[in-house]
Amino acid sequence: MSAFYTRVARFYDAENADKTDDLQLYSRLAEEYKGDILDVGCGTGRVLIHLARQGHRVHGIDNDGAMLERLAVKLEESALLDENISAINVDVLNHEYQTRFALILLTYNVLMHFHEQERQIALLGKLRRWLAADGLLVIDLPNAGPAFAAQDTEALTLERSFLDPETGHMIMLHSVSIIERAEQLLHVDWIYDIVDGDGGVRRLLAPHKLRYFFLAELRLLLERCGLGLAAVYGDSDRGDYTSESDRMIVFAHAV
Repeated sequence: MSAFYTRVARFYDAENADKTDDLQLYSRLAEEYKGDILDVGCGTGRVLIHLARQGHRVHGIDNDGAMLERLAVKLEESALLDENISAINVDVLNHEYQTRFALILLTYNVLMHFHEQERQIALLGKLRRWLAADGLLVIDLPNAGPAFAAQDTEALTLERSFLDPETGHMIMLHSVSIIERAEQLLHVDWIYDIVDGDGGVRRLLAPHKLRYFFLAELRLLLERCGLGLAAVYGDSDRGDYTSESDRMIVFAHAV
């Protein structure tokens, strides 16, 4: 997943500035599960910094150096966070922690970057070993049902517009996507149209691939790795999970 995020890292925070709906969930869980927290795929620190500011000790891991450079700049500007945060640039599958974590987070869509079953099992097996006996693993995914039920159009869709904080230029973000249903893969071309001060447009194309998961499949993967499904919710307010839910937020524990 690193090549995609290296390409779009400069836009990531501005593009996702309004993604805050899940933060209170993680705050409540951090208060409930006292101890060190691991944020897998921490990126520029959206969740990691939020929890550190509340006094929690948070460890981040991400394989994209460009995203972590953005995190490092934020930490330089907030020196008081240093004692609560550690972040490393490494593939999670090639790393080992001695720490046992009270809370492990696979936040917004992170698991979707693990396309092959072998890598999914390798990841979840590691997280099982790193999870404290009474700890909690949280996996936040889109609900695959509505996406699979919708018709593919391959239409160009305007997702959002935002300002590049470095240049002040308008960014118009479009997408073209198609689902490869047999393999449960979502192929997306993210198209960043950068409008400069003279009205000229420069286009950045960033292809991306993500894998959908269904609940029954995820339950079996967890069981295969020594984890049990504790709860599943349809949103970050712990609403009921239904076939129409936007999200599938899974809580799992060691068994």
